[in-house]
Amino acid sequence: MPTYEFTTEDVEYLRHGDKPLIARVYKPKGDGPFPAVVDLHGGAWTSGDLTGTHGLDETLAKNGFVVASLNFRHAADGYPTSLIDINYAVRWVKAHGRDLKIRPDKVGIAGQSSGGHLAMLAGMRPNDPRYASVPLPAGSPAVDATVQAVAMSWPVINPLSRYRNAQKLAKGPNPPAFSIGMKEKHDLYWGSEAALAEGNPILILERGEKVPTPPALWVQGRPDIVHDYHDDASDFPGNEPERFVSNYRKAGGDIDIVYVPNDARSTSVSFDPIAAFFRKHLG
Repeated sequence: MPTYEFTTEDVEYLRHGDKPLIARVYKPKGDGPFPAVVDLHGGAWTSGDLTGTHGLDETLAKNGFVVASLNFRHAADGYPTSLIDINYAVRWVKAHGRDLKIRPDKVGIAGQSSGGHLAMLAGMRPNDPRYASVPLPAGSPAVDATVQAVAMSWPVINPLSRYRNAQKLAKGPNPPAFSIGMKEKHDLYWGSEAALAEGNPILILERGEKVPTPPALWVQGRPDIVHDYHDDASDFPGNEPERFVSNYRKAGGDIDIVYVPNDARSTSVSFDPIAAFFRKHLG
């Protein structure tokens, strides 16, 4: 496997009023065309920025992927603004295939924690009229937001169960740090339990919605009570990662789960399997 040198550049991909949204574009040196990955930071839908994914982004760039790591609306902007920006960004990457030296038919999406949730939701609903509501500039190529592969790092795959689980833990003895204030973060972005259930990849599958199921990878640290727990409201015997994988396969999707030591998760231990996954599915 050749290792590529790469450049980085911050580019405005979309603007809302006077608020520019930036993509940090990692470009391998060479003629290409290269496959591309759109990458999404975590932060409980309320914090974080494009710097939060740089470890994976650099690994992918060295492996010959163009990466667009995004800032997107979150926090009080509320659901579904993040999905609108992400959907646009996928189309923006495809529409700029020549400048970015990418193949528009070889675009994947990745995300960490709440970004992993957003990556899967964007992959399942590329043509949702709400998410796809911002058109590309006039004269742009006719592209949609379909992705060829989804890689999730410890995603919050079920925002509703995480909301309830965090509240339960916060009320118990010795509440874990993550649970303090988590209800308020969910409330700020989602606004209601109805929204938490609607924009929810596990429940989308369990409701039987017909959605695309691109090849997927879930990288999960252990132990990790924030993302790897059992939903009290579900009769599925396993934790949320296994529950999602089971449902995804039932819906016809190809998905694998890789467990890594939680204290090493933000290292090559999780980055390398994602690079191998995208090499397999994006070439």
